Amino acid sequence: MKKADFPGKSDLPAIDPDRKKILSAFIKSAGIKFKNLQLLNLSFTHRSVSNESGFKRNNERLEFLGDSVLGVSAASLLYEKFRDKPEGELAKIKSIVVCEDVLSNIALRLKIDSILILGKGEEISGGRKKKAILADALEALIGAIFLDSGFDQAFSFVSGFLEDEINRAIEGKNHRDYKSVLQEFAQHNFRTYPAYRLTQRSGPEHERSFMVEVIVNGVSYGPGTGRNKKSAEQEAARIALEILESPVNNFSP
Repeated sequence: MKKADFPGKSDLPAIDPDRKKILSAFIKSAGIKFKNLQLLNLSFTHRSVSNESGFKRNNERLEFLGDSVLGVSAASLLYEKFRDKPEGELAKIKSIVVCEDVLSNIALRLKIDSILILGKGEEISGGRKKKAILADALEALIGAIFLDSGFDQAFSFVSGFLEDEINRAIEGKNHRDYKSVLQEFAQHNFRTYPAYRLTQRSGPEHERSFMVEVIVNGVSYGPGTGRNKKSAEQEAARIALEILESPVNNFSP
């Protein structure tokens, strides 16, 4: 496979000695190798920096790439680990282990929150602890590892944290994917699909808030709120399930 193209050192800002020490310490604690420290640094650079400074590069393109590498790695692990499970069950487990909650917790364990580069507005609004930003940074890191060292190294890194998450998901100790559960519930009980509707979006870009309602069998539930549309939809699905699965409704989950 042809080596992937990536920004060279001349395309990225220089890193001062103190930042190099921070990145080197991260590499050691994370158990990874990196040839291009500036590429690693870019994976931690949030778009709020470019919004405020005019610097064009941030970690969004790396996140896009890393999301795909993560997906392939997760699918490959599940395919090999569970040879008898059908596609539907594998997809369900995958949706759990690569969800925002799980990825943000992994990012916190790796202490990515402490080395993020944020714009002033995002810093003030608590961006270092926002799940979406943490999950995106982890995916950007995966993308950077892929570009710097190839798929095998990226797969090894992903496997290092995903194996435990897969086991937790099988044991029911992991995050519940409320949207997937609600979809199965609606299909089983009503032969229909949930429909999500954005009811409100407010706040500045660095502190956006979303409100979403979900309609199941003609009944609206919610609204769920979140920092992004996906998390608001998850919350709306959770509210709907809480009501629909209650004993008074006599539905089997």
